[in-house]
Amino acid sequence: MGPNEFMAMLAVLVCLILWRLWIHQRHWTDLLIEGAEEARANDRLTVFLARGCGLGLLPKAPGTWGSLGGVAWTALLLAPGNFWFYLTGTVLGLAASVVLCGRAAELIGQKDPSEIVLDEIAAVPACYAGLLSILNHSPSGPPTLLDLAVQPNAWAWLVAGFLLFRLFDIWKPPPIRQIQALPGGWGIAADDALAACFTVAILHVAWVFI
Repeated sequence: MGPNEFMAMLAVLVCLILWRLWIHQRHWTDLLIEGAEEARANDRLTVFLARGCGLGLLPKAPGTWGSLGGVAWTALLLAPGNFWFYLTGTVLGLAASVVLCGRAAELIGQKDPSEIVLDEIAAVPACYAGLLSILNHSPSGPPTLLDLAVQPNAWAWLVAGFLLFRLFDIWKPPPIRQIQALPGGWGIAADDALAACFTVAILHVAWVFI
C-alpha cells in the first residue's frame, strides 16, 4: 500500500472514530424512525445504510440480498488491485457494521431486525481474504478485478464462497449461534464475521487439495 492509500484509509478510520464519539454525546431516547418529523437526517442515514441501501427491504431472504450486496462490495475493494487496500477496507467495513447495525437496531426497536443486512455486506469480502492472501504472494502478484473477471475458476470460487457463507449464516453451528448473545452491534455483526471465518477455512482447505 502506497503512502496516499495509507493516508486515505487512516482518514476514514479517524472519521469513523470521531463519528462514534459524537453520537455518544447525543440523546436518542426521543428519536423515532418511521414518519417522525423530529427524526434527524443522520438517524435516517444510519438505518438506510444498515438496511444495505434498501437491500434489506426486498421481499424474502433479506440476508441473501445483503450477501449479494457484499459481492458488489468485494468487487469494489478488488478494483485497485492492491491486497492491503482490500484487507484494510474489509476491516473498516466490519468495524462500521458493528457501529451502524447496533445503532440502527436501537432506532428500529428490535435486537437484530432481519432488514439489517449491512453485517452480511461487510462480512462477504472477509470470506475471500484467505485466497487473496495466497494469490498476493504468488509470482504474478495480486490479481486485479479484471484478471478475476475473465477467469472461469475465479467465478467458481466466488460462488463457492458465497454459498458457504450463506450456509453458515443460516445454519449457525456453534459457536456462531452463541456469539449472537453479545450486546448491541457486536452480536449482530459477530456471527457473520465468524461465518466468514468458517468459509475462509474451508476455501483454504479446498485450495490446498484441489
